Amino acid sequence: MKIVIAPDSFKDSLSAAGVADAIAQGLAQVWPQADLLQCPMADGGEGTMDAILAACAGQSRRLTVRGPLGRPVMARWGWLAETRTAIIEMAEASGLQLVELAERDACISGTYGTGQLIDAAVEAGATRIILAIGGSATNDAGSGMLRALGAVLRDAQGAELPPGGLALSELVELDLQGLDPRLARVRFEVAADVDNPLCGEHGASHVFGPQKGASPDQVLALDQALGHFADRSARVLGRDVRNEPGSGAAGGMGFAAKAFLGATFRPGVEVVAELTGLADAVRDADLVITGEGRFDAQTLRGKTPLGVTRVAQAAGVPVIVIAGTLGEGYEALYEHGISAAFSVASGPMTLQFACDNAERLLRERARDVARVWRLAM
Repeated sequence: MKIVIAPDSFKDSLSAAGVADAIAQGLAQVWPQADLLQCPMADGGEGTMDAILAACAGQSRRLTVRGPLGRPVMARWGWLAETRTAIIEMAEASGLQLVELAERDACISGTYGTGQLIDAAVEAGATRIILAIGGSATNDAGSGMLRALGAVLRDAQGAELPPGGLALSELVELDLQGLDPRLARVRFEVAADVDNPLCGEHGASHVFGPQKGASPDQVLALDQALGHFADRSARVLGRDVRNEPGSGAAGGMGFAAKAFLGATFRPGVEVVAELTGLADAVRDADLVITGEGRFDAQTLRGKTPLGVTRVAQAAGVPVIVIAGTLGEGYEALYEHGISAAFSVASGPMTLQFACDNAERLLRERARDVARVWRLAM
């Protein structure tokens, strides 16, 4: 019996590796002789770098950078020396978790620190950079990242714009002369799980701005500011990518990556699956178990369980999901190859209790799944 355990993290609770280990412990209570292969996954958000580094024996490097509100933060980035590939997780430098709830301000938060990580990777000789852009605190269309890489943004008086997305409404001159020429020799891949455009009702500001501290009036102002930035960028670059899928990801970081770095977009879970060798792992497996904190209709937008299921389906291997909670519309995933889904909750409980006891709850649910699966066999 070979079982591949390939879950995402449970946010605010356990890392993907922690989830996989807890599931393995539960399965081992029923199948002590089974080959339990743990393959922690991610979909472009927090944990993506750790999942890749663990699978590829990569190095974790550290750099003090400018955080979302300008304060210094210690950020990690990953390095795969053999392939000269850097893994940059945007949340490390510009993530929402770096800003207290009362301080969240989508108007002034910036991505300068993410640009500093890219610069460090280029300096190290990277020829490929995987940019995982989930979990950002920013809504500046990647303008801060561009500044860190040498671009200059000026207003009508010739002064440099202050950080943040709202200031982009005052942009008059976009000077790219100082942009690092080495960037042209790097292949950029953006790992993301959203396909929003930059502007409009489905754009970065309207969809993601409120969770980053934007009021309804600020959402409208930010949307206009990002549209103005897209106008100026199109004049300089000779092309406009604001409406391309993914341009609105991470507060518009997707726009800057596409427009200025020539980045290609891929589902984050697809990138992680490729680098971790998930397809090889499941090829001769009897069962795959995956999961995430909340399993619902949003999983269809490219989150980890769906990506893992697609890989397993190609090998003809059944898939079971163990999730923190089963949300509205999760049943739709049954039409996409998932055999069954289970919540760790064994009865009424608070979210805090579930998070505090996630390891035990996962062990118990995995044990129960194994007992039912053994009967089916």
